[in-house]
Amino acid sequence: METLSLNYMLYIINGFPHIYYDVPKIDIEEVQKRTDDFYQMMNARRSVRTFSDKPVPKVIIEKLILTASTAPSGAHKQPWTFCAINDPTVKKAIRIAAEKEEYDSYNGRMTEQWLKDLAPLGTDWEKPFLEIAPWLIVVFAQSTGLNKEKHYYVQESIGIACGFLIAAIHEAGLVTLTHTPSPMNFMKTILNRPDNERPFLLLPVGYASEEAYVPDIHRKSLAEVAVFY
Repeated sequence: METLSLNYMLYIINGFPHIYYDVPKIDIEEVQKRTDDFYQMMNARRSVRTFSDKPVPKVIIEKLILTASTAPSGAHKQPWTFCAINDPTVKKAIRIAAEKEEYDSYNGRMTEQWLKDLAPLGTDWEKPFLEIAPWLIVVFAQSTGLNKEKHYYVQESIGIACGFLIAAIHEAGLVTLTHTPSPMNFMKTILNRPDNERPFLLLPVGYASEEAYVPDIHRKSLAEVAVFY
């Protein structure tokens, strides 16, 4: 152990440096309050499809992406790339390509049961939010590093990072929805991404429109989603 300063201590574990994690000491009442407050905030979250074109500063998008990138990942490889698009020309190209895939899905690829399950949400193949929302964030999963270094648990890692991103967007007072036109290979072409990346998720980000309506959905109860032993 080597003391570097009064407030910073460096430990060597298995030959690698570790720093002291100074976790704030919080009493149980504050833990309860924070838990309740965060649940109430996230339970109010909805996927929004009607966006305002009101600008969102780039610095906000940068901080949202940095927040997402704090997510844990296999061997801390952080196997993700967040492509943030504000350029109207690029957004239009993405909309055209996405709507082509969505049209084919809604008119032949999807099963009758799938279409029936989607009906209450009011979705269709047209996606105007891809041009209206001030930002699109396309998340790419890196199968390996650029120099072919191994990545681990890529699917799980990027899924967690996207969860962080969605929570951060909602906490900021903005809205989003998860959009996954399938197949999404056109994203690699439009955004000129390298061979080690594949598109994982598209998130439009911005303010909700003045008259935003969302489906009247109800989430499963605790008893339906959890088992305690």
